[in-house]
Amino acid sequence: MEHEKPVTERSAGRVEWAVVPSAIGPLLLAATDRGLVSVVFHADERVRERTLERLATAFGGELVESASGRLAEPIRQLAAYFDGGLRSFDVKLDWTLVTGFNRQVLRELADGVPYGTVVGYGDLARRVGQPAAAQAVGAAMGSNPLPLVVPCHRVVESDGGIGGFGGGLETKRRLLALEGVLPEPLF
Repeated sequence: MEHEKPVTERSAGRVEWAVVPSAIGPLLLAATDRGLVSVVFHADERVRERTLERLATAFGGELVESASGRLAEPIRQLAAYFDGGLRSFDVKLDWTLVTGFNRQVLRELADGVPYGTVVGYGDLARRVGQPAAAQAVGAAMGSNPLPLVVPCHRVVESDGGIGGFGGGLETKRRLLALEGVLPEPLF
């Protein structure tokens, strides 16, 4: 996965966004000139409005609806992922919306937890050198601006529980089933 260098200030440039269908419902994707910056689940009208307000505040630039340009490749790769033909995303990421410990954890997750595998919150904390920070890892997962591409659905509880998920537990189950970690739902 390609990563951009850490950013210390937010650019006031154009943010391109689009809502695209997926096997888990509509997703809102947004990208800056640095790369994909946001993936949002369940992108109905209310979620879309809140997300666009948040992006406008964060970046201060123009928001442009466009499924081509900066979003063409992320959209193509997400479709391939849901069709079962893609196991690793290779898109530029803009890490502007995440900092500090959360960025460290999410980068480790993106680089170190491949398709079809899971990791515990505590294990991920140990991987970033903070073995007592399992709860903080959970908070980092909850603030992940790039779910799916930075696969927070692959983080589970050490006792075998599925753990939480910002996109909802049913969405997490479906993603883990798609990757072969859980059996496909019967219904």
